[in-house]
Amino acid sequence: MPSLITVTDPAAGTLEQVSEAIGEHGFDPRDQNSLNHAALWLRRLGNNRTFLGDVLVERLAARHRDDAQTSGYGPQVIMLVPPSGQFFIRANLWPAENDYAIRASGGGPFAYGMAHDHNFDFLTLGYFGPGYWSDYYEYDYEQVVGWQGEPVPSLRFIERSRLEEGKILHYRAHLDVHAQFPADSLSVSLNVMHMAAVQGWLDQYRFDLEMRRVGTIISPAPSEALLKVAIGLGSDEAIDLGHRFAHRHPSDRLRLAAWDALAAREADPAMKDALWREAEESGSLLVEMEAKVRRKELAMLQAG
Repeated sequence: MPSLITVTDPAAGTLEQVSEAIGEHGFDPRDQNSLNHAALWLRRLGNNRTFLGDVLVERLAARHRDDAQTSGYGPQVIMLVPPSGQFFIRANLWPAENDYAIRASGGGPFAYGMAHDHNFDFLTLGYFGPGYWSDYYEYDYEQVVGWQGEPVPSLRFIERSRLEEGKILHYRAHLDVHAQFPADSLSVSLNVMHMAAVQGWLDQYRFDLEMRRVGTIISPAPSEALLKVAIGLGSDEAIDLGHRFAHRHPSDRLRLAAWDALAAREADPAMKDALWREAEESGSLLVEMEAKVRRKELAMLQAG
């Protein structure tokens, strides 16, 4: 499960001070000194009991006109320090089960109940309220290829606990898995999120806990959408690029995206099946297993 970090420091820091301190020192979770430094300043931000309310009032008064603060995450995320260098800082709102947000839209928008890992490290601190609950697991990332339905025998349950106020945890990339559940009452957490250039090429998974299998990849590769649009538009250059990426790109995930885009252009089920048969033999285990799933789905559709 995530590592508990104990930091005893009564000082309070402003958001600007915390951002500057972490920015100057850097945030590299592989370096224990760097990790401890970021945790210290996260503690100091957590000790500041008024800053978040001030931020919320300011943004409500501005009617969210500051587009630079767009988070790119779900509805519960408040971007506090935009991505820069090795990190960014955010706040997360965690509604309780009987809160209107959950009654109106369910827990899906808040990722409640979705077991997943992360392709990045981050620190989190319980800032307000009793904190969300999590069932924590660990697994061996190196043993997982990532195809949908792949067994994950290394996935093992650790414990259920909650992110209580003042508690600091280090979520470790490609190791810690958790399924979150609603807080007993509205809660807020603060995060210092690590960023690295390679991160976009590393997989993040949703898991089927009952079957102990990979559900799906939930971290799209940076170029997937662009590649699919280009192939969909259908120029000769784009189609040629799609075939080259499908067979030889170093990222298995982008290779799969190329095969998906090429298959989407085929209206004839027999042509789709032939394409996925070719994909099965393209030299990628991830593509091979996903191609088998696509061919099975095609066969079921044709059978009626």
